[in-house]
Amino acid sequence: MNQTATATQALSSEFVEVSRGQLRTKLDRIEVCVGRLSEKQLWSRAHEIENAVGNLVLHLCGNIRQWVVAGVGGAPDDRDRDAEFDRRDPLPAAELIRRLREVIDEADTVLARLTSADLTERRQVQGYDVTLLEAVYHVVEHLAEHTGQIIWATKRATGADLGFYAYLLDPDRAARP
Repeated sequence: MNQTATATQALSSEFVEVSRGQLRTKLDRIEVCVGRLSEKQLWSRAHEIENAVGNLVLHLCGNIRQWVVAGVGGAPDDRDRDAEFDRRDPLPAAELIRRLREVIDEADTVLARLTSADLTERRQVQGYDVTLLEAVYHVVEHLAEHTGQIIWATKRATGADLGFYAYLLDPDRAARP
């Protein structure tokens, strides 16, 4: 294998591993948030135009399943995006987390199989013509954006510091991304 191919393979592997790690990190943070909110807080919204935390979790499940499990992995795509936002009947926190964990586990399995060559393949996902690298990048970015919203909503609802950066105050503690 030549030097360029080796570097490409190393970079591709790093991209996939970082992406898998980010899915897990964001899952952990969402779990903390959902665990701190009451059912009422999970499903409340100040305005009809806003999304409740519960709806955001359902939306993330749909997005990850559509883009990675179906789009990258080839599973059937049966997403109903509007239903993710339209739901008003509360689901319990444990059910929301179960669904999110399940889809992240499925996505992780798909990502673990990706090769350098796979990342440049093109697919149609949600009407977009994208490479698999773009699809993975989209999901990680999208998950990060909504995780930030969920963190903000949790802080606003509880008035609590969630401790995600407490390690900065304790140099003996291992850093978390």
